[in-house]
Amino acid sequence: MSASHPQAGRLPRGGSLISNRLKEAGRALLAPLVRLAQRLGITPNRVTVIGFVVVAVAAGLVAMGQLLAGAIILVAGSLLDAVDGALARATGGSTPFGGFLDSTLDRAAEAILYAGLVIYFLRVDADPIWPVALALAALCGSFMVSYTRAKAEAIGVSASVGLAPRTERLVLVVAGIALAGLGIRFGLIGAIGIVAALSVATTIQRISHVQREMTESPAVVRVDSTEENL
Repeated sequence: MSASHPQAGRLPRGGSLISNRLKEAGRALLAPLVRLAQRLGITPNRVTVIGFVVVAVAAGLVAMGQLLAGAIILVAGSLLDAVDGALARATGGSTPFGGFLDSTLDRAAEAILYAGLVIYFLRVDADPIWPVALALAALCGSFMVSYTRAKAEAIGVSASVGLAPRTERLVLVVAGIALAGLGIRFGLIGAIGIVAALSVATTIQRISHVQREMTESPAVVRVDSTEENL
């Protein structure tokens, strides 16, 4: 889903964990799916909605303890997440509403996925306080990463920088769920802990980036500090 946003200009600082070259290679592998969607007349917004539903199904499986199945279906949802943006670019169908829908359902999908993890921990752990706390920290951190970018763009600054944007976080969570499904429980706890820490680091990176950009570019549009929060 997140791929349907216009790509920001090349930024020298704050590179993510997964290189742009690797991400582009992944998009190239999805080209046959994009062409198939074009032939079937499927719109980017429809792919976005389908991807959200797939992630919701995966979250339900995780909540029920079907971790390997949940991880596999989550991968499918993630592929659709990339297809919608590529399809929009291929068809010239990228619209402001498409970007809005994409971002909204991305956040909803993250919330549902972490809710599934919390339910899973509550069901299977004798003492779920720490796993649940980590999951909530990862979710809050993930939302802050997205919020800082959205707020920066609202004031005219591109902030798609940082160690762990959505793709990186999703890869870590999927890997953790798969490891837990194979019986390596600490893999899931570790993955969520890493996501929480990287989300905080990414939020700080974006705040620093925006401050630097606004200092170096006086022409950046500024908003009144009394403006109602988003």
